[in-house]
Amino acid sequence: MKITTFAAIDVGSYEVEMKIFELSSQKGMKEIDSIRRRIELGKDVYATGKVSVAKVEELCALLQDFVVIMEGYKVDAYRACATSAIREAESQLILVDYIEKQTGLKLEVLSNSEQRFLDYKCIASRENEFNKIIQKGTAIVDVGGGSVQISLFDKDSLVTTQNMRMGNLRIREKLADLQCSESHSEKLIEELINNELSSFEKLYLRDREIQNIIIVGDYISEIMEKPSVTRAEFMEIFNSISGCSPEEIAEKNEIPVESASLIMPSMVIYKRMVEEIGAETIWMPGLNLTDGLAFDYAQKKKILKFGHNFDNDIIASARNMAKRYMCSKAHIKTLEELALAIFDKTKKIHGLSARERLLLQIAVILHGCGKYVSLSNVAECSYSIIMATEIIGLSHSEREIIANVVKFNTMDFDYYDKLSSYTSINQREYLLIAKLTAILRIANALDRSHKQKFKNVKISLKEKELIILVETDEDITLEKGLLPEKAAFFEEVFSLEPVIRQKKKI
Repeated sequence: MKITTFAAIDVGSYEVEMKIFELSSQKGMKEIDSIRRRIELGKDVYATGKVSVAKVEELCALLQDFVVIMEGYKVDAYRACATSAIREAESQLILVDYIEKQTGLKLEVLSNSEQRFLDYKCIASRENEFNKIIQKGTAIVDVGGGSVQISLFDKDSLVTTQNMRMGNLRIREKLADLQCSESHSEKLIEELINNELSSFEKLYLRDREIQNIIIVGDYISEIMEKPSVTRAEFMEIFNSISGCSPEEIAEKNEIPVESASLIMPSMVIYKRMVEEIGAETIWMPGLNLTDGLAFDYAQKKKILKFGHNFDNDIIASARNMAKRYMCSKAHIKTLEELALAIFDKTKKIHGLSARERLLLQIAVILHGCGKYVSLSNVAECSYSIIMATEIIGLSHSEREIIANVVKFNTMDFDYYDKLSSYTSINQREYLLIAKLTAILRIANALDRSHKQKFKNVKISLKEKELIILVETDEDITLEKGLLPEKAAFFEEVFSLEPVIRQKKKI
């Protein structure tokens, strides 16, 4: 039985953790070691935008210790990730480069949507409990040092995921200089978060029944007697620590005082979510980002098989976004079929992967969202909406690729010299944008009337032509007439000329 030893490192807002796992197809994921150290990076960043030199040196020394431990375990692979503290630091690139030079570790800075998707994956790794619980309306409430992520599921489908910049460390630091009692502090925390929660309720919870809440957060499991509690039991636990000082919470639950100082902000957030949502069951799987990193690695390396399709969650999130902006469902369905058929038929030419096929699909789903804002400036409005909206599971760069594909679907294409002058797009991303834009333009031209005239479309390659055989008795003069305008760029990118051939229905 082959066993892979994997190290997962999380450089968080208030502590740094490494877990060592043994991964095997027969025994699954087995945690064999865990090391945590308190380093409040977020305390500096949320106040000044920078990490102090002293904390950077402390972090490097700890990561060097981690490297020694990894060598002792003879790990086969590792993944080291940083979250909101490093992500929000003004000197992010300098920090990451310095850490790599000092420790040899390549530190990956996760976007918020990537971080939360990995948190979500670690929950979903508990397949039996997770699949059972999300059959009913479920909210995942993920409280970190810098922000809170709330994801809603309904009948096994991800409905929405939203981020609020009110994490436990950020809240604690905001209230640090206020001289007030513990009970008064709790009321102030509620005042800080109530407006955000009220807005979330109005936008996403209206007429939606949520029966379960899944809680993700550090140290919460230490103060709970069991991993699943009723609403009444949760409120009893909250009341038992309400008004207690961090020292009292620490002593009662045998956790560090520094960690206990974050318990109350987290618990107030959870309590308000329980009240706002009205859920009856609260589940605390006791997992965190390091578990998600290990599961993600095992899944991608096909060490572990999992029934849940995570790509479908990303697509579901995009579909709900399209619905919010009143995009044409029928038009999107037609374009998806056409664009993905073209992608699949030209795979040997473009050489793109399944992940890039997913990006094309999301670009198709969202290509018309800007019409909600302006019918005369759809491209720019669509770009702005996509860039301003997190899509769980996609990195910032992937979202930027999609936004540019959507923009250039109708606007003149900016070549690399111009595009790189006002974006951070690199050459690989630029080529991907060009290829996906070319495909989207052709698919969009084939349903220019939004009447879904084509049935049983078949795509084939013949010498230097992309033959689009369509079955229809309808007038397709418009589609044929406007195709050359879009075909020019497709031919430039792929050296293939798109040609429509009509087959009459019998």
